[in-house]
Amino acid sequence: MWCKNCKKIVYSNICDTCGQQAVEESPVELFWCSNCRIPIITNSDTLLRENCPICSGKIKYLAKDLRPVFPEERLLLEVLENKPLGFIDESIWAAGSRYYVDGKPINLSIDKIKKLDIDDLIETLNKYKYKNSYDFFNVNIKLFIEANKERLQFIKDEAFSFVKEQVQKFFDHEIVISFSGGKDSTVVADIVTRALSNPSLVHIFGDTTLEFPTTYEYITRFRQNNPKTILKIAKNREQDFYSVCEEIGPPARMLRWCCTMFKTGPITRILNSLFRDKKVLTFYGIRKGESVSRSKYDRVANGANVKIQKQTVAAPIFNWRDIDVWLYLLGEEVDFNDAYRLGYDRVGCWCCPNNTIRAQLLSKVYMPEKSKKWRDYLIEFAKSIGKQDAEAYVDDGKWKARQGGNGLAAAEDVKIKFTNCTAEEHAKIYKINRPLSDEFLNLFIPFGKVSKELGRKLLNETLILDLSTNVPILSIQPMKSDSYDFAVKIKTLNVADHEALQRMASYQVRKFNACRKCLKCESVCPFGAISVTALEYKIDPNKCKRCKKCVTNKYLSGGCLMDRFLKSKDGGTYEN
Repeated sequence: MWCKNCKKIVYSNICDTCGQQAVEESPVELFWCSNCRIPIITNSDTLLRENCPICSGKIKYLAKDLRPVFPEERLLLEVLENKPLGFIDESIWAAGSRYYVDGKPINLSIDKIKKLDIDDLIETLNKYKYKNSYDFFNVNIKLFIEANKERLQFIKDEAFSFVKEQVQKFFDHEIVISFSGGKDSTVVADIVTRALSNPSLVHIFGDTTLEFPTTYEYITRFRQNNPKTILKIAKNREQDFYSVCEEIGPPARMLRWCCTMFKTGPITRILNSLFRDKKVLTFYGIRKGESVSRSKYDRVANGANVKIQKQTVAAPIFNWRDIDVWLYLLGEEVDFNDAYRLGYDRVGCWCCPNNTIRAQLLSKVYMPEKSKKWRDYLIEFAKSIGKQDAEAYVDDGKWKARQGGNGLAAAEDVKIKFTNCTAEEHAKIYKINRPLSDEFLNLFIPFGKVSKELGRKLLNETLILDLSTNVPILSIQPMKSDSYDFAVKIKTLNVADHEALQRMASYQVRKFNACRKCLKCESVCPFGAISVTALEYKIDPNKCKRCKKCVTNKYLSGGCLMDRFLKSKDGGTYEN
């Protein structure tokens, strides 16, 4: 905590000197000591920023945040600058694509990166990698840790206290650590395990099938080094990434269906299998400094603010900078994913549309076969949706800005097509893309009791009864229509707001027509009542508590995630 009045670090909510309320984080700036050749993490309101704690020499402002450049990445920088091994005895730090060599900035040109001959680059790296050395780097990092030991102690103490406090607040929750194999989740795993003195906590690794090779290597090492840890692998074994891409298009910055289908959904299944309907407190490695969107997150969240409804999520390192994460990892000698040594500043799916040009360069160098396969697919996709210059569309990154299902046949499935029934009030006739079945009727369990017995048998009518009153609120029956090959009539009954109920019913029509087994609905359900397999979408009436989150726009926009991913310009969501 930080006392603005006394301008000092305090270890409780109230300053022990002036008695005023402390704030959650202290303002941080990074300065440079040209004598010790290291960055100094300072509280911007303190006098510490004027002098180096090692040599007492003057220091100057350098950057808002930094990460260390390991010898592997340093060699890549040297080759790009036509100076192989030229910086081997210099202190190098980076912020994005800007490097600081002994405090002096070097910017990597994006145009230069795009024009590189990757084969020549790989050949040159291989030529010099055996002469590369960690000697200077190791000495330099030890000095960095020593100079910033007070900062390390402060962020450790605060994070440990936060973890202990959350466990007390949510004492009835089962405890889980979300473990991606990236640096942030690695730090959180170490902090939570040590703070609670419990090496047997459940860690869940979401294997998207698109992880870096170094991530799988790290997970293997982690298991070997932490034999008491319960490490569960969450993996979608029913879907293939490229097959889904063929049908609904590749992920884009605003259309990252892959996260739900290959990460959040499988993790939900692990949580449901381990804890059933129990509450879960999940510690994860979100930091607000990572992006504008994450800066708006809460440090502790639940309800509509989390992806998996059975979770309360808490972020021990929410206020940390990149350099804090590295200070902890290096200062506490915690093993980490080797992708960071190569120069990646984030670890997730190697082909993520949020990856930078620099990250794409690294993948071309260290994963050439995977990178070529992905580029070839993207070019074919661009051609299939009518892009004139497909290669430029891909290489300029325009595919990342793709929105909706324009050009995709699957886009038709998210459009809710209906006509108003002229013979009955509050009734609509919807187009469905296959015959009405028990799978369709099963989708209406969240509304109440599904009763075929009470419906008019000659019309094959099914009634949905309100559980509290046993009064029918929906009538469902198959229809013949001149406009549609397959149709269903849905009529609302005995309710005050017919429009709202009809809208929620239409969401289930969309699910029936458009479901691509993305698993989002499983995550929305806090009771584990929804299961989605390659064969069917099923709701268990015994588990369903009729909370209606799966048909509420607040929790699931449009009632189906595919509405967001496949909505197209050539037609609205609704047609009448």
